[in-house]
Formats: sequence, C-alpha cells, structure tokens
Amino acid sequence: MSATPSHPGTSRTRSWWGWGYADAQPDDAECAALGALLPGTLARPLPIPRVADLAVPRPCVSPPPALAHLVTADPEVRAAHAMGKAYRDVIRALRGRPGRIPDLVARPGNARDVSDLLDWAGGHGVAVIPFGGGSSVVGGVEYRGDTHRAVLSLDMTSMDRVLQIDTAGRSARIQAGALGPVLEEQLRPHGLTLRHFPQSFEFSTLGGWLATRAGGHYATVRTHIDDFVQSLHVVTPAASGASWRLPASGAGPSPDRLFLGSEGALGVITEAWMRLQQRPRHKASASVTFADFQQALDAVRAVAQSDLAPANCRLLDSGEALLAGAAHDGSAVLVLGFESATGPVDDRLTSALDLARDHGGRTGALTQDRDAPADSAVSAWRSAFLRMPYLRDGLARMGAVVDTFETAATWDKIPALIHAVRTEVGAAALKATGHPATVTCRLTHVYPDGAAPYFTVAVAGRPGDEVQIWDDIKAAANDVLHGHRATITHHHAVGRDHRPGYDLQRPEPFALALRAAKDALDPHRILNPGVLID
Repeated sequence: MSATPSHPGTSRTRSWWGWGYADAQPDDAECAALGALLPGTLARPLPIPRVADLAVPRPCVSPPPALAHLVTADPEVRAAHAMGKAYRDVIRALRGRPGRIPDLVARPGNARDVSDLLDWAGGHGVAVIPFGGGSSVVGGVEYRGDTHRAVLSLDMTSMDRVLQIDTAGRSARIQAGALGPVLEEQLRPHGLTLRHFPQSFEFSTLGGWLATRAGGHYATVRTHIDDFVQSLHVVTPAASGASWRLPASGAGPSPDRLFLGSEGALGVITEAWMRLQQRPRHKASASVTFADFQQALDAVRAVAQSDLAPANCRLLDSGEALLAGAAHDGSAVLVLGFESATGPVDDRLTSALDLARDHGGRTGALTQDRDAPADSAVSAWRSAFLRMPYLRDGLARMGAVVDTFETAATWDKIPALIHAVRTEVGAAALKATGHPATVTCRLTHVYPDGAAPYFTVAVAGRPGDEVQIWDDIKAAANDVLHGHRATITHHHAVGRDHRPGYDLQRPEPFALALRAAKDALDPHRILNPGVLID
C-alpha cells in the first residue's frame, strides 16, 4: 500500500518502496523469470515490504499550532518520504532497513508556507529535506547523520499550478511542485509544452528538475532543463527573492545558476518562469544497426557535429540492444528521431541516415507515425526505456545487485572510458560477489564535443550484503570516471552518493564560494544536510 498521492484523474497509487506505480511492479513469476537470467540469484523473490513491519518511531518534534495544518506524522506518508528510488534505496526497503524516517512531512501550499516552515525548523534544529516526486537515484532526498534533532520532509507537490501564461512570449510561470503530467495537462489547452521528458517524467517535479539540472527529452542541443529557464523564485532561510524575467542578460554572474543544481542545499525553488514550445506536429524516426561499436560511435559523432539536431540520438551497445529487444544478433543500434512544430523533418532524418550509412550503418524502416512506429527497433527501445526501472526492482527482489550510472566526457576519451567501465567495473562486481556481471552501455545525449554514456551493471548478490556490494561497485565506477576525467554525473545529480566524486571534480575556488553561499543563505545548516557541502 502507498500513501503517496496519485496523479489527478487516476486512482493508481505510487509504490512507497519501489519505482512508479504499485500495480506496475513485476509479479512473483516475472521476478523469478528475471532472476533466471542472472545465475546465482535467489530461488524465490523477496516479499513486497509493508510499512506496518517497519516499526516507524514516534516523531521527535511537533509542529507549532500555526503550521499543524501543513504537517502530517502518518507512518505511511513518512515511510514514503524516507528515501529516493535508487537500487540502494529499494533493497534497503526490501530488507526492512530504510534508514532514518522523517519525523514529519509538510506539504506547503505557497511560498509563505515554505518560509514559515523554514523559520520554525531553523529555530528548533530540524533538518529540512526538499522533496518533489521522490525519484532521486543518488541519495538526494534522505537524511544521513545524527546532528539534527528531527527531520522534516518538505513535499512540494501541493504547489502544482501553472500560475500565468505569456502566449506572446511563449512562456509560463509554474509552481515548482508540479509533476510532469500535471504540468503538461495545464499547458495542453494553450497548444504549448515544456517538452522536458526525463525517464522519471511521471514521478518527478519541475522543482526537482531545476534543483538537479535534470536531463530530458532532447538528445542534442537543449539537453538539460537549464535551457528552458527564464527566471526562478527561491525561498532560503535567510531571504526570499526572484530573478528578473529576461530573454538573456549579461549582468554579472547569473543568479539562476546559483540555484540550478543546488539540490535543495541553498534554498527551496518555489516557482519558475519557463520557456515553452509549440507542440510538435511533424515526427520521423528510424533505427540503424552496426556490426562494429566503434563505427557506431563515429556515426553518432558525425550526426552530433552536423547541424541536423535530432531530438533523439540514442546509441545502444549490443547488450543494451539485446535487453531492449532492439537487436538479437550482437549488433549495436542507433535510434534516431526528429520532430518539429513548423514543417516536415523527413529530409533531416534522411541526411542523418546517410551519415550513419557512411560509417557502416544498416538502416531500418522510416516512420512518421508517432503512436505506432513501423521500425520495430524504435518501438522496442521505447517500451524498454519506460519499463526498465520496474524490471530493476524485480531483479532486486531476486537478490540481484543492479546499478545504473551516467557520465559525460569529450569524444577523445569516450572509447577508452567505455572500455574501462566494462572491464574494471565488471571486475569489481566479480570480486565483490563471485559472480560474473553484465555491464552494458548506451549513449543518452550527444554533443559536438562529446557524449553522455549511461551504464547498467547487473550481478547476482549475496543475501543480506546487497548494499555493501552496491557500495563497492559504485566506488569502482567513481574511480574509473575520475581517472578518465569524466563527470561524476551528467543528469542524475550529486546527492549523497556522488559526493566523493563531486568533491574531486569541483575546483577549490568554487568550493570556497559554495561554502560561503551556504553560510549566508542557510546559517543554521538545516537544508538537505550533506548534499554538496559538509
């Protein structure tokens, strides 16, 4: 059972312990079938955990009467806000060890409520963890430590309205707690869209996207939510304010850049003016297969360095292609897609396919039908993309250790980086478990100067030791990324899990400035302790 609210217009409920909707989780038979793919997993799946078995402790603090209507101490609500949705979180819930459960969950209705809650928390030693959809996979929405008297999860999803639309300027002022579908439902009658579709689209919020600098729908050009921001309104323990709404500005360092990616450590984003687009009317997609992965990389680089700007340019290695059902003969598969609100895109797709063929690619069928793609590889990839997090949870129930991590590096480093991850992380998984691991790679976003590889590692674990194994694999992955000067994260955020890599990556002058900003904006150190800054 889940206490997490369903989306408006649906009776489906969120899983408190795993990804997405509770009714979409794999059943026992599907879990067993998944486990059979990894020798050494459990004979039967772990039972779905119940909040009633957690012995949720009584809150250590009570809200003042003036704020009591915003706050709940319901055990199921609190358990649903204890963690994100990383593998580490899922297996801890399955093993009945979810970590520190927040004492209270608050659902503010406006910026004044947020300010009042922060004032109260700062005066009473209460840590505040901003919480959007709870889909963090990097430990971004949990409390680790013991330096605060109590923990308050600040659930922003009651602040979910599109407040104002400027049709002439094609932009909108939107509250930060709007989940992806809720946001798009309000824009649709105006013929507009934000068109930011991360894999977590259904289960994440605008504020979460902004606070983590989320990557989205577009594989080229406008790859991150940053590209759509016009201005932000932020509430901090020290003060509140909004940046000016401007198409562009050269007036000093950008105030928005301070809070984009700040992950709730410096302030709470309460609303934003966002740049919108007309809904696309023209789409075309196709797949390309490659017998040689290096040739596939060369083809993707050629497409990225052209002026074609595909909306989708995802390269699956042979393992990813097999798992997605996009290819069964050991080929790598490139999924290409173009879209436009103003005119046909067939010529652009044709040009991209010509580039791919120049590098040894074999093309599949073209399609202009967005709902029923004729290309079977494109269709298979789309289905697998949305289903994959649920399958990860099914594997977790079978005691498998499954990790995904992503990065970005310049083209000159990409081949060696991918090879090192496959070999060194695979070796670390074998050493930790005694079982061979499956390590696959896909490119999710591409640029003229580099690409963003996304890796999946799956291996049979040891019952009860899954978290330690996950930590060992994560440490090995972080070492490889740092050794190849690849970023610790391209779009998953830093959270708590990526802190070691982030501390190594950021230059010291910036670290000094960030610490000073934390001191000035959050003097009581209550906002998301441990994220970005000690």
